[in-house]
Amino acid sequence: QVQLVESGGGLVQTGGSLRLSCAASGRTFSSYVMGWFRQAPGKEREFVATINWRGSHTSYADSVKGRFTIARDNAKNMVYLQMNSLKPEDTAVYYCAAATEYVEVSTKYGYWGQGTQVTVSS
Repeated sequence: QVQLVESGGGLVQTGGSLRLSCAASGRTFSSYVMGWFRQAPGKEREFVATINWRGSHTSYADSVKGRFTIARDNAKNMVYLQMNSLKPEDTAVYYCAAATEYVEVSTKYGYWGQGTQVTVSS
């Protein structure tokens, strides 16, 4: 099992940057695919980015491609989401999640953090 705790959310102006962090517990962190998802008020949870076990492959939602970067540090049991050129439509609660498959479907992720709020003001 793995437990996940996100941090780094906050309020930022349009065009600004934030870096989200996700700390994972457990000795098997490197065996999990890690993903970031987000959920805006009144909307379904959506995929943002995912990274494979070694960090050699990443995938992004079209809406964030070129602006967001996912990374992981297996030695520190950490995964990050660097968010640049933020837009008001990026406002959401961002969740870190772990899966055993390299997929973008939220239902395949069995472990979730509590979420961190990101608000982008116009």
